[in-house]
This record gives sequence, structure tokens and C-alpha cells, in this order.
Amino acid sequence: MTSIEFNEQLVKHRPALRNFALSLTSDSEEAQDLLQDTMLKALVYQDKFAEATNLKAWLYMIMKNTFINSYRRTVKAREILQKTKETASVHLVKNNQQNTAETVLSEKEIMASIDQLEDEYKIPFLRFYNGFKYKEIADEMDLPIGTVKSRIFLARRKLMDKLKDYRN
Repeated sequence: MTSIEFNEQLVKHRPALRNFALSLTSDSEEAQDLLQDTMLKALVYQDKFAEATNLKAWLYMIMKNTFINSYRRTVKAREILQKTKETASVHLVKNNQQNTAETVLSEKEIMASIDQLEDEYKIPFLRFYNGFKYKEIADEMDLPIGTVKSRIFLARRKLMDKLKDYRN
């Protein structure tokens, strides 16, 4: 297939490719960008196309892979940004904390109040406080997830009642 024939076939498949891009992105501008990237890659890698195969399927595969790779890059960038924000928040919190006698006493009083909770409230509350997800706590305690959420909520409520002095 000559370059001219290839280009003609490429232009012929453009409307179908645009529809496929729209179905992947659900946004007309992103679909247009994806279509342009696909067309460019098809032209650059024209020599990789095996003549006896289906050009339309080859173009769809290029578009799908381009979309997936772009999506992965976007997700990775978001994760990096989120981790950066979390790290900055942790450093700010650590830098603002002071281990004064007052804060040590406050922490002891709060922990004593938590220890006074009944186990049915204390265990899920402490698990959640230590970073466990509701589902993990529910599985560990063999309880429905709604029960776990309810107990954590009630534990918070009881602690707020006991520790009124610490409210803003």
C-alpha cells in the first residue's frame, strides 16, 4: 500500500475513529486530542502496518492503547500529587505540634476516655483511628459494615460528650 493509499484509508476511517474516541473519553475536546494522537501515531508507524491485515482494527488498537496509556499517566500524576500534599500536611502537623506538659496531659485524658468505652465501641473506633478501613474492620469483627460505621459514630459521640472541654 502506498503512502497516498494509506492516507486515503486513514481519512476514510476518521469519522468512525472520532466516534470511538468519544465513547472512550466522553468529552469532545479530549476525543479530538485522542483522534489527533492516533492519526499521528498511525502516520509515524505506517511501516509497522501489515498490509494483509485490517487497517480499521489496527487504528482502533492504536487509539485504545493511547487512551489507556494517557489514563495511566493521569492517574499516576494524581497519585504523586496526592502523596505530595499528604506529605506536606504531615510535616506541617509535626512542625506545629509541641510536646508541652499540657498536651501530654490532654492526650492521656483522651486516651483514658477511649479506654472507658465499651469494647463494642472502643475496638472499631481504635481500628478506624489507626487507619483501618470500614470493610477491614467489618471483616475482622465479623460484623456488617453498617454496624461498624454506626459503632464508630456512636463512639465519637460518647467521646465528645465526655471531652466537652476540648471542643472549639
